[in-house]
Amino acid sequence: MTEGRSIWRKIGLGIVAAAGLFIFWLYAVWPPPLWYRVNFPQETAFQTMRRYQDPVAAMGRKYSPVRLSEISPLVPRAVLVAEDHRFYEHGGADYIELRKALGYRRDSFDLMSAKDRRDFWRGIQRSDLGDVRGASTLTQQLAKNLYLSPSRNPLRKVKELVTAWRLEFWLGKDRILELYLNTAELGDEIWGVEAASRAYFNKSAARLSRVEAATLAATLPAPRSSNPRKAPGRMLWKRGWILGRM
Repeated sequence: MTEGRSIWRKIGLGIVAAAGLFIFWLYAVWPPPLWYRVNFPQETAFQTMRRYQDPVAAMGRKYSPVRLSEISPLVPRAVLVAEDHRFYEHGGADYIELRKALGYRRDSFDLMSAKDRRDFWRGIQRSDLGDVRGASTLTQQLAKNLYLSPSRNPLRKVKELVTAWRLEFWLGKDRILELYLNTAELGDEIWGVEAASRAYFNKSAARLSRVEAATLAATLPAPRSSNPRKAPGRMLWKRGWILGRM
């Protein structure tokens, strides 16, 4: 009897330890989100990854962080149209867009409704993983840029969501937008709108026109294959789509 209790005690301690490690893994990001209230990153997780993958190419990377007040207001407007039009309405994850990406098109959802649950399950069965990835908010993208890898592992996605919630809590919307505009990759080793503006248009981000702002936004989410220097047809189509909604 005593031996049996000892085994169960060890199992219980093992479960508690595993749960503690999992919680630590979820919350252990460095520097903590609070640090970014007043600091810009010297290098994002993606920049670090590229540096190790291709040190020669990374030597030529462009990164020039600037304050939101030094960026034309047309740029955030274009980026929000392109990437996250409900940015100022959600809390880090846009569950309405996520449900739509999963094939559930109605804005309302009642967990207690058998019909809603059935329609939601049918939508999941018909959905495409690429559509779900496209439902990531700006905050989730910033969490990934600052802290995580581009892995599609479901556990990494969980950490992305938790980190996004923490960023929303500590930073606020305008600072998140400012950090995103300065860390998003907008071309081959070109990071942030200031560096992209100077690389593509030879001017500061504060002087960008409506068309130029939409052009930068149109490089997302595949800046290395669709930017003003590569695949202009696809980029021009998306630029027109953005301009029509600005």
